[in-house]
Amino acid sequence: MTAIVAEGIRKRYGGTRALDGFDLTVREGTVHGLLGPNGAGKTTAVRTLTTLARMTEGRATVCGFDVASQPDEVRARIGLTGQYAAVDEFLSGRQNLVLFGRLFGLRPRAARRRADELLERFDLAGAGGRRVDGYSGGMRRRLDLAASMIVVPRVLFLDEPTTGLDPRSRNQVWDAVRSLVGDGTTVLLTTQYLEEADQLADLISVVDAGRVVAEGTADQLKSRLGGDRVEVVAREAADLGAVAALLGRVCGVEPEVDHETRRAVAEVDDRVRALTDVAAALRAAGLVVEDLGTRRPTLDEVFLHLTGRPTNDADRPRNDVMNAEREGAAA
Repeated sequence: MTAIVAEGIRKRYGGTRALDGFDLTVREGTVHGLLGPNGAGKTTAVRTLTTLARMTEGRATVCGFDVASQPDEVRARIGLTGQYAAVDEFLSGRQNLVLFGRLFGLRPRAARRRADELLERFDLAGAGGRRVDGYSGGMRRRLDLAASMIVVPRVLFLDEPTTGLDPRSRNQVWDAVRSLVGDGTTVLLTTQYLEEADQLADLISVVDAGRVVAEGTADQLKSRLGGDRVEVVAREAADLGAVAALLGRVCGVEPEVDHETRRAVAEVDDRVRALTDVAAALRAAGLVVEDLGTRRPTLDEVFLHLTGRPTNDADRPRNDVMNAEREGAAA
């Protein structure tokens, strides 16, 4: 069964194309990741699918209901946590959740009961009576997630939920997301963090210039770049050339060289044999290295291969889309 279907969505802000033939299918009960840099169109896709923005062209359904012609039916079945906290900093965590409960139509006693359940579930019971302006970033994001679950949604949209969080807070949010999916909620997660997509998503759609350019599991996407790699880090920058040349001779391929990290990488078919042969060759040549090992391709390398730039490339000419997305989100 499918929870979300998008077909040929186009969205323009004036002369700017934020979505340009966006297609997506999300299975029920899964985490589906939209991976891409700022300005790729991820936030516009979420705003369109959650009825907050009208598509210029195309068609989409959420839980079987048409986004354009049945927006009320869609809204009744979804939750949304955006990039910025939606809670009131001057209220306590519990007061925020009770307020959301009342806005969702719960009676006072039911709203208080649901608030207590969610505070417990998201490990906020001890802080429920404190004002939110004293919460850490991770606590605020978990409270945001709790607010989106006042009425358990069939589909939850998470738009870069861990942006700006420290690793511990990020892990706490990840645990909360896994718990939601374990209870049957479908999650569409937008992120520019490769590790986040790798950790959470059952399926990943790589988004660039307003369209999906590749899709698959993390392993399937990585397999596009071939098999394992032998990676050597030279101890001295002056030795990197010799190390790379040796690696190329042993592995029979031209290695990739990163002078900044003093790293040389070559793709291999048999990683154990290649690792043994490279180690022996380095020893025979008297080359001392800082590190030697094997690894699989990373999602960062996949994205670079697909788009010609890494996900953290902030200087690309897509600022018009980013500005349009911000203006649309504020509208």
